[in-house]
Amino acid sequence: MLLRLAACLAIVTATSAAPVRADARSDARAQVEFGIDVAQRGLWREAIYRWQRAVEIDPTYAAAFNNLGVAYEHEGEFDKARGAYEKALQIEPENVQIRQNFELFKEINDRRRSANDKP
Repeated sequence: MLLRLAACLAIVTATSAAPVRADARSDARAQVEFGIDVAQRGLWREAIYRWQRAVEIDPTYAAAFNNLGVAYEHEGEFDKARGAYEKALQIEPENVQIRQNFELFKEINDRRRSANDKP
């Protein structure tokens, strides 16, 4: 799972979201990059904080929402992960990387739920 998370994080630097004030996107990108750095060192709570800041600065930053999905998934916060992935896809519905992350999340989450539902 950690390898998948690292691969998911690698997609965050490129994005084609709607135009945003250049300063806001730059500030948000700095938060995202810092989040990637700390996540790679295992500091997932700090990464979540940084990616939350990024989406507050730029609510159209799909890659930041994708990273939040990855981080929430890693931390076992599956409802939040689903919401973050869904928001990322709402912003960039054609983004193949985000769609793949969400599909894999749903597959793993469904398996986890099925295992927990068994008596």
